[in-house]
Amino acid sequence: MAVTDRPTRTAGALAAMARAVVPVLSVVLAIIAIWYGASVMMNRAWTLDQIQRQNLEMTPSQIIADAMTQERPVLPPPHQVAAEIWNTTVGEPVMRERRGQMQGNPRNLIFHAYHTLWPTILGFMIGTGLGILLAIGIVHSRAMDLSVMPWAIASQTIPILAIAPIIVVVVANLPVLNTAVDQGWISDDTKLLVPKALISAYLSFFPVVVGMVAGLRSPNAMDLDLMRTYSASRAQMLWKLRLPASVPFLFTSLKVSIAAALVGTIVAELPTGARFGLGARLLTGSYYGQTIQIWSALFMAAICAAALVMILGALEKIVLRRMGVRP
Repeated sequence: MAVTDRPTRTAGALAAMARAVVPVLSVVLAIIAIWYGASVMMNRAWTLDQIQRQNLEMTPSQIIADAMTQERPVLPPPHQVAAEIWNTTVGEPVMRERRGQMQGNPRNLIFHAYHTLWPTILGFMIGTGLGILLAIGIVHSRAMDLSVMPWAIASQTIPILAIAPIIVVVVANLPVLNTAVDQGWISDDTKLLVPKALISAYLSFFPVVVGMVAGLRSPNAMDLDLMRTYSASRAQMLWKLRLPASVPFLFTSLKVSIAAALVGTIVAELPTGARFGLGARLLTGSYYGQTIQIWSALFMAAICAAALVMILGALEKIVLRRMGVRP
């Protein structure tokens, strides 16, 4: 009986996998098809212009082929972006020897991603810690609820492109950091890490505040009354009731926060004059009109964001399983 049921279970598993994969694959193929169509429509203008200028004769298939193989296209087709990502990751070493020392290779996208991820994670940790502390204060203090929460909301209405240069200038003139650089305790690249992490934290703390406030307030009145009948203190109610109840809300907000932190780091790399990082890669590509380089950096940023969110999702499953939550 067990042997007979095995093919049935296998077929059921394959059918379930197909139901999960086919919709996603269909959407991806549709996006790629639209992307190719848009690439041909936007890139063929240059080809048609060259035909008119040089009195050339080209068939429609040749025009389409030329539109998808231009060196600096308006909209790079998917295969050019994929080839650029492959050539700048697998095709280039992460480290190379220079002046007798092993140094990072600026031609490698993984090297640039590393320089973006490090301040992203640091800023994310700062923003998460600040957001949790503010949420606890808002839930337990009406004065903070009426004063801090509106300011936290108002802070997100300031364009990050406007505040990033201000943070960079202020941090660059901090005597502590300047002294550390002069004494050789830290390098200039490490000094640039501070404003990037602060801007990343600025964007990442707000989702954590909102999610944690909702999570800390999620226990119903009966649960709170039960804790009071046990003569639980506010600290005990926070530790034993409010914080466990807020864990699902926390991880949901953390997934939004980590993506915002990555965006903040990339934006911060633009006015800091950073030589390395995905933001610097985007800026270099825009200076020299290298649209394929720009799109490859954008896709690498998306890959990094997806990887960070997946890590948080795996951590969420582990934590919730340890807490006894069953899917």
